[in-house]
Amino acid sequence: MKKLSKIYTGLVFLFLYAPIFVLIAYSFNESKSRSKWTGFTFDWYVKLFNNDEIIQALLNTLLIAVISCIAATVLGTAAAIGIDKMNKKLRGAVVNVTYLPILNPEIVTGVSLMLLFTFLKIEFGYTTLILAHISFGVPYVIFNVLPKLKQMDKYIYDAALDLGCSPFKAFWKVVVPEISPGIVSGALMAFTYSLDDFVISYFTSGVESQTLPIKIFSMTRRKVSPEVNALSTIIFLVTLTVLLIIYLKDSKKEKMTKVKKRGEAI
Repeated sequence: MKKLSKIYTGLVFLFLYAPIFVLIAYSFNESKSRSKWTGFTFDWYVKLFNNDEIIQALLNTLLIAVISCIAATVLGTAAAIGIDKMNKKLRGAVVNVTYLPILNPEIVTGVSLMLLFTFLKIEFGYTTLILAHISFGVPYVIFNVLPKLKQMDKYIYDAALDLGCSPFKAFWKVVVPEISPGIVSGALMAFTYSLDDFVISYFTSGVESQTLPIKIFSMTRRKVSPEVNALSTIIFLVTLTVLLIIYLKDSKKEKMTKVKKRGEAI
C-alpha cells in the first residue's frame, strides 16, 4: 500500500512539474521551434537581458508589486485589528464582505475598477495599477492577520500600558511581534498575487505601465519567443531558491528548539 501511495504521489508531481521541466529544457534550445530540439545554447538568455521591452515590463511588475504589497500590508493589518475589536455580529458581517474581492471573478473586478477609474477621471497608468493591486491584496492580509489576533492574549496590550508603555510603543513592541507571522504571510501572498495577476492588470494598465503577464500575452498573438522561456526559467529558479532558503532556515530553527527542550528536560 505504501509503495502504491509513493507511485501515485510521484505521478501527481510529475504531472504538475513536467510542463516546467519542458519549458526549462526549451529555454536552451538553439531553434525557436517548440517541438524540435536542434542544439544547446545560452543565446536566448543573452537576448533576454538585451530586450528592453521585457526588462521594462519586469521592472514595472516588481515596482507595482512592492508598492502595492507594502500598502496592502499596512491597510490590511490595520483593518484586521479594527475587525477584531468589533462585536460578534458586526465582525461576522464585515468578514463576509471582505470575502467578496477573493470570491468575485477577476474579470468582474477588473471591469468594475476600469469603470470606477474612468468615472473618477483618473488617467490609466501606474496609479490605477497600484490602486487595483492594493484592492485585491488587502483581503489576503486581513485573513492572515485575523487568526493571529485571535490567538494572542487579549490582556497583553493592557499589561504593556500598565507597565508604562505608550499606546504606540505597546502596539509596536508587543502586538506586532505577536502577529508578525500573519503579517509576513499576508504580505507574501499580496506580493505573489500582484506579480501573477493578469486580468485585473489588463483592464487597469496604461500604455507605459504594462506588467510582465500583459507583455507576454501580447507576444502570444504572434509567436512566443524563447526569451520568455528563459525569463520563466529564471523566475522559477529564484522562487525555488527562496523556498529552499526558508525551508532550511525553518528546519534549523526547529532543530535548535528541539535541542533546547531536551536540555531543559535534562
